[in-house]
Amino acid sequence: MSPCIKSLIRIIVFLNSTMDDRGILVKMKNSTMLSNAFVKVAKALKSQGNSFRNNTTIQVYSSELLEEYQQLKKLGEEIDEFKKKRINPVIKIIKKRKNTLNAEKKQFNKASSQFQKILRRENQIKELENMIKDKLKEFETKQYLEPISQFRSLTTSLKYYEVLDGITLILHVKADESVLNDIMDNKWNLTAIGRSEDFIDVQEVTFIELDSNTEIDTMTSNYAAYIDIDLIRSDLVFSKDKGMRTCIGTKYMLNKKYELINNQRVFEQKKVVYVSGHSIDEINSTKNLYVDGEYIVNFL
Repeated sequence: MSPCIKSLIRIIVFLNSTMDDRGILVKMKNSTMLSNAFVKVAKALKSQGNSFRNNTTIQVYSSELLEEYQQLKKLGEEIDEFKKKRINPVIKIIKKRKNTLNAEKKQFNKASSQFQKILRRENQIKELENMIKDKLKEFETKQYLEPISQFRSLTTSLKYYEVLDGITLILHVKADESVLNDIMDNKWNLTAIGRSEDFIDVQEVTFIELDSNTEIDTMTSNYAAYIDIDLIRSDLVFSKDKGMRTCIGTKYMLNKKYELINNQRVFEQKKVVYVSGHSIDEINSTKNLYVDGEYIVNFL
């Protein structure tokens, strides 16, 4: 069986905001979490011109929930209208009055009775302003924002994902002692490498000391590995039949590390060849070429 399997997966994407004319309208079981715990309310049937608010070209799954959504949208519109026609004019008058009182205060000494009288009136107006805003916010939050947050728009699609299965990886990590200790302390917390869907089962994590003897007999690895292309071009890494043919494989550009430049990640890339059946006859620490038992190790 091939270790790479194409698996058909249903992708669920929640939109950033609830859209009235597209996707699928759903009600979440828990408005604070995005999960599969939702109930379908209605579905838009056309690419444009739909409306859950007005029952236009939609497929209804739950009339009760759709009516709840429509009533909430109506309430939201009424709240906006109330703010515009009733609240905003009052707040505008209050701000104008505060500016007038602030100008009057500057005419008196802070210790004077006139200043203190104006200050008390100013504080009363501020309290009134805060009360109006707090009451409106409380009503809007409880009656509209919290209930409407349970409704979300989502889209679904079918995609093929390449799922890796039955692969054994031997990773050699070279880093500062603190980093290596951090890896060792959290070795059983590692759940994925690369993509979040690429789950791993950690079998063993150990500290090792790589062989640094320069003179060795010709050693051939039975494992595939990413090797620096310069090591192959200089014949430090060669095929089983040395001198007969060049060690061949698939060329890649791998991202090694990055630095932030103008808030953008700029990667240092390494040219490598993915090879198997490769051999060496010397260790070269200056080229990051080592041996660990039966493994040929090349730090990129």
